[in-house]
Amino acid sequence: MQAAPVRATAIPSFTDALRAVESVLMSSGQKTARRNAWTSVLEDRRRAKDRVEAQRVLEQTLTETVTARS
Repeated sequence: MQAAPVRATAIPSFTDALRAVESVLMSSGQKTARRNAWTSVLEDRRRAKDRVEAQRVLEQTLTETVTARS
């Protein structure tokens, strides 16, 4: 019994396939703009997460301060 042949190259991911289609359909300027937009989205999400964490810390500190004064 023989083993199945091993694939030498990895199967491309869905993201890789989308990038390949993007490179065929869009000019380089559009690709750069799309990547910049996505980077901005990710950065906005990170800042939003940081704001939520800062708000939580401030509220916790306020609660501890009020409790300590009582």
